[in-house]
Amino acid sequence: MSDTRPVPENSTNPFPHRFIAIEGNIGAGKTTLCKMLKEDYGAELILEQFTDNPFLPYFYENPERYAFPVELFFMTERHKQLQEALSKPSLFPSLTIADYFFIKTLLFAKNNLNEEEYRLFQRLFHTLNATFPKPDLLVYLHRSVDDLLGNIHQRGRNYERHIKPEYLLSLQEAYFSYFKNEQNVPILIIEVTGLDFHADRNVYHQLTSLIKRSYPKGICRASLTGSGREV
Repeated sequence: MSDTRPVPENSTNPFPHRFIAIEGNIGAGKTTLCKMLKEDYGAELILEQFTDNPFLPYFYENPERYAFPVELFFMTERHKQLQEALSKPSLFPSLTIADYFFIKTLLFAKNNLNEEEYRLFQRLFHTLNATFPKPDLLVYLHRSVDDLLGNIHQRGRNYERHIKPEYLLSLQEAYFSYFKNEQNVPILIIEVTGLDFHADRNVYHQLTSLIKRSYPKGICRASLTGSGREV
């Protein structure tokens, strides 16, 4: 279910949404955008603590061996974090923004696990996912694989040095396969390849203007130019 209650009239939330999830591939800029929105609009943040996963460095070196423990750890930690954040008495008081959507857990698992592991993982996922509200808007920041690799290299996380272009492409395909079949959530796909919304405030403001709009359920697409002009 989604949190479909309207934003209160006396709220300072400039968005027509109360719960927004920002998604994207590795290196797309999800967390950066969430932190900027927090600073400018006072949103409550739910940020994934991926660096706490002790299996992640080993996974990038030997994915076949460490895929199941890395995905199981991510799932349990995401569930714990979301359960704590979304069960507060002040549930969505004005605006809550997360830098992931819980379905990400299943998409990455399907991409990384073998068939038998995935069947078991899927059963666990659906049990944990049953009570979570869906976001009022799911924003997907799309970048080319070359753009993603450039961002990954620039931020210099040692355990990400083994990420291959093929892996990023497979994750991208997993996201878009899910989007095609999700009819219960508005999904806004924004093309940001080659753009730095952190450094270019004009681009950032045009990006936020897109997020402030209402969208029907299903897929909507938008792109920006270097000048920040919407296309």
